[in-house]
Amino acid sequence: MSATRNWSAWSCSVRLTVEDPAVLGAACGELKALMDRVDKAASRFRPDSELSAVNSRSGAMVPVSRLLVDLVDVSLVAASISGGAVDPTVGSAVIAAGYDADIETVRRRFPQPLGTPPPVPGWQGVQLNRKLALLGVPEGATLDLGATAKAWTADRAALILSKRYGCGVLVEIGGDLRAAGEPAQPWVITVAERAGASGVLVTLAHGGLATSTRISRSWENGHHIIDPRTARPADGPWRTASVWAPSAVRANTFSTALVATGEAALGRLTLARHPARLVADDGEVTQLSGWPTSTEAA
Repeated sequence: MSATRNWSAWSCSVRLTVEDPAVLGAACGELKALMDRVDKAASRFRPDSELSAVNSRSGAMVPVSRLLVDLVDVSLVAASISGGAVDPTVGSAVIAAGYDADIETVRRRFPQPLGTPPPVPGWQGVQLNRKLALLGVPEGATLDLGATAKAWTADRAALILSKRYGCGVLVEIGGDLRAAGEPAQPWVITVAERAGASGVLVTLAHGGLATSTRISRSWENGHHIIDPRTARPADGPWRTASVWAPSAVRANTFSTALVATGEAALGRLTLARHPARLVADDGEVTQLSGWPTSTEAA
């Protein structure tokens, strides 16, 4: 018999499920503590975060924590394997699109006309000295780690908690899920475009499952997924992409790339052979690389 707890953080829904109900309280405390550390290190919205300090000193090498080194390193790997479709230097473009505060604050504003966004500097210009824990971003650039930091946290928490408590664990932060340990039965997951909405059921025994969409974190005249080629909110053929991969970070990398750059990301997904479910603007669904047609284990 498993136990689950739900709460809200980072402007999204968080869910932790453990096979052993006796460890739920302690496990929730550890997940919340990890999320707090990640927030202090990598939040674009906190003026006191390490990332804000780095962004304010663009063009210089800034000492950072090992945690932020890890988070930036993950974002650069994601940029590389996605061919630049998931680029952490889209921060200025995200801000230009209107996402410069908590999503509920953005939604309450009177819509503003969008100007010409600054070009995306490109992830190759980010300097990360892993040995000395120094980080530098190009002059005028703004890092945004939102595409990978949630998924990294889900991965990290699930692995740590499953080993510590010796049971199956499922962590969900926003649309990023990670299953770890050896559950007696696979977890039953609802894959939906919005939290709490109806969707399709799949089962997840291990690995990561991520859903990226233009329609949940959106406002009157924009959304948060940027196409680095145009520096504007993505307007490709798919409004939503769900991907299974061995980790939440990898799943998120491909799901974000598919929404951000559309068909340009298909080649890399095909080579990776990760199952995917794509939803077009008109609601048409495309299933790729063995996405389960019913409640089959990923």
